[in-house]
Amino acid sequence: MAVKRSFEDLVAEGDAVPTEGWDFSWFEGRASEVRPSWGYAASAGKRLAGAGAVLDIQTGGGEVLDFALGRAEPARPVLAAATEGWPPNVAKATALLRPRGVVVVAAADDAPLPFAAGTFDLVLSRHPVRPYWDEIARVLRPGGAYFAQHVGPASVFELVEYFLGPQPEEVRAGRDPERERADAEAAGLEVAGLRAERLRMEFHDIAAVVHFLRKVVWMVPDFTAEAYEPQLRALHERIEEEGPFVAHSTRHLFDVRKAAR
Repeated sequence: MAVKRSFEDLVAEGDAVPTEGWDFSWFEGRASEVRPSWGYAASAGKRLAGAGAVLDIQTGGGEVLDFALGRAEPARPVLAAATEGWPPNVAKATALLRPRGVVVVAAADDAPLPFAAGTFDLVLSRHPVRPYWDEIARVLRPGGAYFAQHVGPASVFELVEYFLGPQPEEVRAGRDPERERADAEAAGLEVAGLRAERLRMEFHDIAAVVHFLRKVVWMVPDFTAEAYEPQLRALHERIEEEGPFVAHSTRHLFDVRKAAR
């Protein structure tokens, strides 16, 4: 029989796990999330196989781009670059992607892309903080494509609102895919495809909750285990008595084109 671990032990573990990059393997057996049916990383690999110059925006630790490039072998872009704004991730992405010939550029998420107009025929992004459509349109070559998976509205808000309370409707409606479609079209781009899904998540222990909120910092922006100790303790007891805490992520897939002329 498995020995139940104390609240303090679990919180300490979740608080100690490094948060760099977008490798979520630590959550195996601790939390789960149904993945979107379209398989973004594998689909991106197929796009890479036909691209000459590619940019991955907000690459994190480079894990998704690395996987996609592996799927594209032996065909691969002649030019491959990535941007990332968080210094620990810049270092991690550089170490991971340099052997594949990818140049990783440190660039703030809300800054103009540090590349000349018309440089890339494919721009990728997985879970950008915000899509800057004018910049995406600028760096794409005529006929180029933006292929990306975005976080959707009210994603994991069961967890967010557990800690922060009910959120205003304008906050819940943020990242709306139809609003993003309109913004893309306003930047002169054509949305060739847009798909959206709502997906089940489960947190099996409080360590997983702590690590998730430390890693995905925009969920509860002021989160620390110490500041939210009463809520964490109550949630730990709830999981122990009732089973996993259930939430739902929202994701949408954009396939966007720039006119050939």
